[in-house]
Amino acid sequence: MKKVAILQSNYIPWKGYFDIIAAVDEFILYDDMQYTRRDWRNRNQIKTPQGSQWITVPVKVKGKYHQTIRDTEIDGNEWQKIHWRTITQNYSRAANFSQISAILEPIYLQQEHTHLSRLNRQLIEAVCSYLEITTKISHSWDYTQIDGKSERLADLCAQAGGTEYISGPAAKDYIEEDVFSERGISLGWFDYSAYPEYQQLWGEFTHGVSIIDLLFNCGKSAAHYMKYVGRK
Repeated sequence: MKKVAILQSNYIPWKGYFDIIAAVDEFILYDDMQYTRRDWRNRNQIKTPQGSQWITVPVKVKGKYHQTIRDTEIDGNEWQKIHWRTITQNYSRAANFSQISAILEPIYLQQEHTHLSRLNRQLIEAVCSYLEITTKISHSWDYTQIDGKSERLADLCAQAGGTEYISGPAAKDYIEEDVFSERGISLGWFDYSAYPEYQQLWGEFTHGVSIIDLLFNCGKSAAHYMKYVGRK
């Protein structure tokens, strides 16, 4: 049995994204898909005294943004200092700030990033390493791709040797289950509900913020507030 998940890369995703990585044997970054504006590809939320706040990586958009995530370029590098300053201002009081900043600060202040997909993967891999998630991470372009939304996903899963495809619940609106069953692949739906709360800064608890909120507040104890991390 081999479990596979296929998702587009997100910028410092929330904890559920890392749980689905931890739940499978291979996680395929689906960055051959079209870049979408006002989405999670280049932005996420952190917690502040004023509530949740978006931090957004500026990107170069061509025309009506008919470009893949893979080809989407980052617009300049001034945002890196701004993001790190914003993160520092809002998490410097967190219990594990020093430990987590030692991992993230070099990515923000000691490197230059040119493409969104590469940046996202680097941050995702840094978090996976800290959480000891050992799942293989690959790209969709590591494999041959065919036409058809469900057909392509099922075929990518098959090429990766997958016998079970794990999908986020939102995909129920478009995935054709028979396309997977015809290839002998079972289909599972990830459940993002019933996450336990943890000690956060700044008032009322918020689940849907970036994973960095959990890491700064809980450090290595983060796995206790997740479903699959540390369970393999």
